[in-house]
Amino acid sequence: MPTIASAHGTEHANHHTTTRNDAVSTPRQDRDRYVALSGGVGGAKLSLGLAQLLGERLTVIVNTGDDFEHLGLHISPDVDTALYTLAGVVNPETGWGRRDETWTFMAALQGLGGPGWFKLGDADLATHVERTRRLRSGETLTSITAHLAQSFGAKSRILPMCDEPLRTVVETDQGSLAFQDYFVREQCRPIVRAIRFEGAQAAKPSPQVHAALADPELAGVIICPSNPWLSVDPILAIPGLREAIRASGAPVIAVSPIIAGKAVKGPTAKIMRELNLEPSTVSIARHYAGLIDGFLIDSEDHELADAIKVPVRGAHTLMQSLEDKVGLARECLDFCAALDPARGRAARTTGLAS
Repeated sequence: MPTIASAHGTEHANHHTTTRNDAVSTPRQDRDRYVALSGGVGGAKLSLGLAQLLGERLTVIVNTGDDFEHLGLHISPDVDTALYTLAGVVNPETGWGRRDETWTFMAALQGLGGPGWFKLGDADLATHVERTRRLRSGETLTSITAHLAQSFGAKSRILPMCDEPLRTVVETDQGSLAFQDYFVREQCRPIVRAIRFEGAQAAKPSPQVHAALADPELAGVIICPSNPWLSVDPILAIPGLREAIRASGAPVIAVSPIIAGKAVKGPTAKIMRELNLEPSTVSIARHYAGLIDGFLIDSEDHELADAIKVPVRGAHTLMQSLEDKVGLARECLDFCAALDPARGRAARTTGLAS
């Protein structure tokens, strides 16, 4: 029986599982380029690992469904997490915000009776002020993000998913909640009934997003282990985005954010249960059916590979150190290289086992 490769040894798997040898591989060619779709902390961790291997050959398309206006400022939480992480200035304890942050502004604001539920550090505040200033002068979010990435010294390209306002709204047992109200103010406590994306029909992929996906040197599209419903679906809700991914001809893989039925971080498993879905890698794979050519799961879930009808690879997916991030990134690049794009396109029509 073929095997599934993992960081913990070799496990049995089904005929859809890819294999690899023990040699450490690198991207096939120095010119190969990759695109990652990412939300916040989990996606940024894998993006950092990819950036360590690829540098300027990586483009990260980041969710902006979480964006909102607060204190008169345009806040882009996931974009900023990507910026700070890839620039090496992120707070290592939280995975978001800036390293060595101070909080004089927040203390003064709360002393005046202002809202303190969404924390803005003093250095982080400068990012939001500058972004807001430039937006009001007529620049696009894409252009501003490119400037910020250059200022911070991030080598990989960071692209907002679109320049138009597309906002994630969570329908709950307590009514409709804007994403940050659900996620930060309410700490994900309300029961989720549905999720929708306001403004999606008016949004479009930016020319830079189109160019990244149409690059003839594109060797893979990697969906990071971000929350599929809250972080990846907003990206895929942009009209034409799925079609651009399919038209790229590059292998498309997703990394599961679930390990042994539990979310590595955040409310993914909770939301899945509330949407009447089993919190498992199989449910995640079904969610991406028709889009992905391969699915990367944690080695602990190797017994679930038979339920997934796209090629599966097992690896150590818990990213606690830079070595973990780079190791998982290398697995992703190896997986993309191993996949046959023609077989992958055919597999999109077969779906998953029920």
